[in-house]
Amino acid sequence: MQRAALLDAARSLLSEGGTEALTFPALAERTGLARSSVYEYFRSRAAVVEELCEVDFPVWAADVSAAMERAGTAEAKVEAYVRQQLELVGDRRHRAVVAISASELDAGAREKIRAAHGGLVAMIVEALGELGHEQPRLAAMLVQGVVDAAVRRIELGAAEEPGAITDAAVSMALRGVRG
Repeated sequence: MQRAALLDAARSLLSEGGTEALTFPALAERTGLARSSVYEYFRSRAAVVEELCEVDFPVWAADVSAAMERAGTAEAKVEAYVRQQLELVGDRRHRAVVAISASELDAGAREKIRAAHGGLVAMIVEALGELGHEQPRLAAMLVQGVVDAAVRRIELGAAEEPGAITDAAVSMALRGVRG
């Protein structure tokens, strides 16, 4: 229960204040634990973020997968893939992990995050193949690039509404620059 409370506090801190807000004293204060007790659960901030990814990423992936399963056609699956990921941007679990840069993580943590993202990208390879892409894996990575750019745009608080950014990302994923 303490570990779950620490992870929840870490999500809140990262979501509210970014990387600088995630400190062991702040975690201790949020959970009512002694600072030394936090070190019993995690050796570093990177370890906290790594565990957040291990716990939260499968939940996001399941949400994306479920949205795709509800879609009837290959095109609808690609649309669901993009829309569901962008809908998750507002979720504080997602905001927490985005708040910390991969450069602050050790190589093992970065590799786990890359592998998790690879699993996410793999979800649309089949749909893109059905749509006639000769290199569906490459196309899937490029679609994920569109999603990642839209995530950054939403996170930055761009002038456009999140819904408009999502619609543009879906259009780009399905129709390219033709709109």
